[in-house]
Amino acid sequence: MIQYTLRLAKRFAILVPGIIIAYFSVRDIFPYFDRRVPLGFAIFVTYAIGAYVLAPASIRLFRIFHPADHLPLYCVTPDGFASDPLNIGIIATRRQLITAMEAAGWQMADRHTLKNVLRTVISVLFEEPYLNAPVSSLYLFGRKQDIAFEQHVAGAGPTSRHHVRFWATNYEQKDSIRIRGIHWHHRRRKLDDDDLLWVGAASLDVGITLIRHNLQITHMIDPDTNQERDLIVEQLKAAKLVKKTETTKLGNPYRLANRVWRGYLHTDGQMVIVSLQPRRLTI
Repeated sequence: MIQYTLRLAKRFAILVPGIIIAYFSVRDIFPYFDRRVPLGFAIFVTYAIGAYVLAPASIRLFRIFHPADHLPLYCVTPDGFASDPLNIGIIATRRQLITAMEAAGWQMADRHTLKNVLRTVISVLFEEPYLNAPVSSLYLFGRKQDIAFEQHVAGAGPTSRHHVRFWATNYEQKDSIRIRGIHWHHRRRKLDDDDLLWVGAASLDVGITLIRHNLQITHMIDPDTNQERDLIVEQLKAAKLVKKTETTKLGNPYRLANRVWRGYLHTDGQMVIVSLQPRRLTI
């Protein structure tokens, strides 16, 4: 309850200044530019603000008060654009998840700090390995990933890496996990001791490119996200950490336009859920 109240307070802390800015924009700024800006440019700016700021913000605000009652198909960027498809789930405590992924050859990504971002830039410019480089924040259930892992691609430079982001959820413990049995609205705060379902989005960075709508530099993602999911499952099996796997259908196979130039992702719409062997994860 406290966490929910704080999150709501933060959202209103952004909403109230936004309303104030909108008021003064309508009263003072718009009339000023209306007398000085050519009509064509004004239409273009209006379109850009409406399509890339107001519309995505309105949708996200709507979802705050009317959240979906099913598991989404993919996570989104901070500005609301579709990103990596959900394709893997792991049942474990946080400690078990870290132990299993590291045993399978993965590194836990460092936090997004100025120092770590600078290390990432240096590693790319000078082609020096940074195995724990931070990953960008993607959002699911209204929050960024709880934990992320990455794995260096053998023979490739620092711009290529396998990575997977996980979000902690509760679930109904039955013989099989159904989509509506995943209670992602009720994440617990203590993640170390809880037996949770970690919903993940696995993908492969294959280079550097530009984002279409703002020309920011980002990674190009390999289109085959199914292959990345299967890679993690096979590595966990090879480390003899898998108790069982089950496949849950999130949706029909689809192709997802990526936010980068000429980028797209495709998926079979399936999420493979892995139950780990607890006895092999003691530390």
